[in-house]
Amino acid sequence: MALLIAGLFLFLGMHSTGIFTDQWRQGIITKLGTKTWKLLYAAVSIVGLVLIVIGYGNARTDPTWLWMAPVWTRHLAMPLTLIAFILLAATYVPQNRIKTKLGHPMLAAVKIWALAHLLANGSVADILLFGSFLAWAIAGFVVLRRRDRTNGVIRTAGTLNGDMATIVIGVVAWAVFATVLHAALIGVNPMP
Repeated sequence: MALLIAGLFLFLGMHSTGIFTDQWRQGIITKLGTKTWKLLYAAVSIVGLVLIVIGYGNARTDPTWLWMAPVWTRHLAMPLTLIAFILLAATYVPQNRIKTKLGHPMLAAVKIWALAHLLANGSVADILLFGSFLAWAIAGFVVLRRRDRTNGVIRTAGTLNGDMATIVIGVVAWAVFATVLHAALIGVNPMP
């Protein structure tokens, strides 16, 4: 469990610098340079992710259950993760109205992804992993939306083509991940 906690601390901590400590982050970038900061950011994030994967994997071999999730929660997780994949696509597809409306669809995707997995899983490791990501994404979304309002951020209007591309890419990515990659990478088939 210690590896999981250390990984969450490193990964979410590094991903929090631009959200919660933006002035500190800017100071470090000024001191080290953009390229060095990006290398440091990537290195710490990768180490954190590796520790999360190893720690969560170890915890899954001998889980401590807080509750056994009912089967219906796994069925509910499927459409929730589909929405999360569409929001994730909205982060990268240009000129979509989802990004225009939400401003930070990546954080919205993480919130829904984490919630879906919290509903469908009941071990201590699940609570730590998905609960940490959910709390981080909620706090980050609130902070960044407030910052956007304070700074008067206005996003470009989306288009129907951008919306359609976002939805198609999100649905296809979700289908591939749910039917093939989740079992291959995570070891759990979400579509029994």
